[in-house]
Amino acid sequence: MFEDKTRVLLVVPQEVLDRARVFAGAATTRLKRPVSLQMVLRALIDEGLKRDGDRAVLANVEDQVQAVRRIRSGVGRAGSAGKNQRSGPVHAPRRASRSPSQARRS
Repeated sequence: MFEDKTRVLLVVPQEVLDRARVFAGAATTRLKRPVSLQMVLRALIDEGLKRDGDRAVLANVEDQVQAVRRIRSGVGRAGSAGKNQRSGPVHAPRRASRSPSQARRS
């Protein structure tokens, strides 16, 4: 089953993750075997892809495309006002740590 596996980073809303965890718990109870979140997500992706042309799946994909488009267009406009603005968290620059013996020499 996993001969040709690939790693993927999947970013999903917290609500979706919570629903998948509930599903994993229900599946664990029903199957009387441990079911991981990863198993549930793989199964949901696999089953969703089998619904080729399903209107609900296509509508969900369309909603996600529109959301990404809105986010990117908003960032584009905000980015043109201030090119050096960062969208991620701001971190203080790291200082090189000095060992006690180095500190005494200075």
